[in-house]
Amino acid sequence: MYKERIADKELLSRLDARGAVVIEGAKACGKTAMARQIAQSEVLLDVDENARLAVKIDPAIVLEGATPRLLDEWQIEPDIWNHIRRCIDERQKPGQFILTGSAVPADEITRHTGAGRISRLHLRTMSLYESGHSNGELSLSRMLHADFSSCTDPGLEIGEIVERICIGGWPGNLQYSVKAGLQAQRDYLEEIQRLDIIRIDQIRRDPNNVARVIRSLARNVATMVSARTLAADAGGADKPLDDNTVRDYLNALARLMIIEDQPAWAPHLRSRSILRTSPKRHFVDPSLAVAALRASPTSLMKDLNLLGLLFESMVVRDLRVYAQSADAQISHYRDNTGLEVDIIIETAEGRWGALEVKLGTGQIDEAATNLLRFQNRIDTSKCGEPSVLGVIVASGFGYQREDGIMVIPIGSLGP
Repeated sequence: MYKERIADKELLSRLDARGAVVIEGAKACGKTAMARQIAQSEVLLDVDENARLAVKIDPAIVLEGATPRLLDEWQIEPDIWNHIRRCIDERQKPGQFILTGSAVPADEITRHTGAGRISRLHLRTMSLYESGHSNGELSLSRMLHADFSSCTDPGLEIGEIVERICIGGWPGNLQYSVKAGLQAQRDYLEEIQRLDIIRIDQIRRDPNNVARVIRSLARNVATMVSARTLAADAGGADKPLDDNTVRDYLNALARLMIIEDQPAWAPHLRSRSILRTSPKRHFVDPSLAVAALRASPTSLMKDLNLLGLLFESMVVRDLRVYAQSADAQISHYRDNTGLEVDIIIETAEGRWGALEVKLGTGQIDEAATNLLRFQNRIDTSKCGEPSVLGVIVASGFGYQREDGIMVIPIGSLGP
């Protein structure tokens, strides 16, 4: 049974305005299932050998069919891109094609960008709201319009949060046990390390070294770890991996949409503080970090520092989904004095907010003090006043403190 996605409405809206929409996202995040809710015909290029042959002989054959026509895993035959573009020009109608892809082709493949013809929609793994583990009572969109209301404890316990971190937001795994979910993600990484990372550009990469870099990323999830540090860490007791080799691996993993960095925010400041520009490292879903470390709920509960970072990464995943529907982007803040804010949300209209992420309610006071200190550092005459300053926590009630800081349980957060 198909579970509705927040991006479903975005897909419809984009199809009304463009000849084609490309749904991009990691393998198994639900792109094909989402497209099939709307598509009237389809071609599955990853499994249909005859269709791949037809693309090479006469692409027009593949493009004929009831619209919107789904071309699944189009990047397997990237030459079809320009034929789609020409077909859209000839038909002069919106909503002709839906393309799905789990890897980004080399830039020269899409040098004719399709501007004005083809729109891109990013689909991530499912948020807690989409999977049914958050009631969505506290809307990010409303908060960005300075509209916040209190809520009761949603009842999401820490044990269940840990399980959701381990199983992840993969639509096909939602009903899995923790054991089955962990095994599925380990198998997923094995496929990435040995096959997918080679298929993306036909460059052979040592799967063992790729695995070591992925494990190093997992150990440093939700941090601003550099490629050089990852190279040293992944090299272990032998010698560091080459920095450029690690950067190549990171680029390949990003093209496979397995990792997604969180960029740094660059606001106007009142002070003379110097902004740091390094991104934070995240997997597209925190379950991949758990799988890479061969961790389990039991081991995570014994390592609360790692669990806190994984919880932050899950919050970032969810907020990216919610922010996309509000035409907003996610970043983070850090300056040379050591002042950090976990998440900055900024809309295209210029509204913005700042959020700290804390696993335990005992850390709320510390997070609130940090947010108020941060607010005083921002030049609001140029950036505007923040619409929301809040602390996202694992459990408890949602409310606004006397100092204006909002306390937001993850089980009540929604679009």
